[in-house]
Amino acid sequence: MNIQRLSRLALALALALAASTPALAQRVIRIVVPFGPGAVQDTIARTFNNELGQALNASVIVENRAGAGGTIGTALVAKAAPDGNTLVLAAASHMLAGHMYAKLPYDPLKDFVGVSYLGNSGYVIAAPGNLAVNNLADYIKLLKSRPGEYNYASAGNGSATHLGMASFLAKAGAQMQHIPMKSTGDAVNETLAGRVQGVVPAVIGVVPFRQDARIKLLAYTGTQRSRFLPELPTVAEAGVPGYKFDSWFGLLAPAAMPKAEVERMNAAMLKVLADPAVQQRFANLGVETMPMSSDEFNKLLRADWDTAATIVKASGAKIE
Repeated sequence: MNIQRLSRLALALALALAASTPALAQRVIRIVVPFGPGAVQDTIARTFNNELGQALNASVIVENRAGAGGTIGTALVAKAAPDGNTLVLAAASHMLAGHMYAKLPYDPLKDFVGVSYLGNSGYVIAAPGNLAVNNLADYIKLLKSRPGEYNYASAGNGSATHLGMASFLAKAGAQMQHIPMKSTGDAVNETLAGRVQGVVPAVIGVVPFRQDARIKLLAYTGTQRSRFLPELPTVAEAGVPGYKFDSWFGLLAPAAMPKAEVERMNAAMLKVLADPAVQQRFANLGVETMPMSSDEFNKLLRADWDTAATIVKASGAKIE
C-alpha cells in the first residue's frame, strides 16, 4: 500500500469519524415565565432573550409555565439545578405571593438569588368603555353605590394585577368581586369586552389601547405621572392619597447558584441592557430600565419583601 493510498484512507476515516460524532451541543438556558403567553413577563422576556444568548454564547429560550398565580413555574425554578441554566422572570407578584398564600412550595426570598434587575413599571386602573364613568372619582362613587356588584379581572390569584386592585379598593373603601384569569392579556380582553368592570394591568398591557373606546384609562398607580402615559393623573392625585403600586422585573435563579455564575450573567445582562435597541424595546413596553449589580438587586429584593407584607395586609387578600 503506497503513501498516497494511506493518506487517502486516513482522510476518509477522519471524515467518517467526524460525520458520526455529534457536534458539541450549545448551552441552553431557560427563562421560565410563570404566566401564559402575552403576559407582561412573557413579553419582557422575549425583548432580550436573543441578545442575552449572544452575550453568553448560548441559546436562551423562553418557556411559559403558567398556573396558580405564577407559583407553579416559580416552584419549578426553585427546585432546578443551580447551574445558571434555569431562571425565572419574576416581578413584584413574586414577593406578594409569599405573604398571600398560606402554603408555598418555596420561600420567595430564601430559595432564590437575584441575577439581574431589568426595570420597573407602574400600573393603570382601567374600566370598560361601556361603564358610565369618566374619571377615578366617578369610578369610586359608582363602586360605593353598588358594593360587591361589579367584577374585576386579574392575571390570577396572587398576581400583581390582583393585588394592585385589591389594595386600591381597600384604600378607596370600595368593593368588587375578583375574577382570576390565566394572564394579564385575558384580563384586559375581558375588560375590553365589557364582561368585567375593572382591571389593573401594567402600562404595557394598556398602551396599545390608549385610543380605544372600549376601555377607559382612569389613573396611574405610581407616585409620579408616567412618562409613557403623561395625560393620566396618579391615583393619589385623583383622590386616593397614599396609594402607590408598581413592579420591578428581574431574573432570579436558584439560591445555590455560584456567585461567580451570578456575576457572569449579571455582566451579560448589563451589556444587553446597554444596547439602544433593547432599551427602546423596553421603553415601548412602558418599562424604565436601570443598570444594577446583583448585590444591589438582592438588596432591593429584601426591601421589597417587607413592602409586599404591607400591601397584602392592607388589601386583606389571602389564598388558602
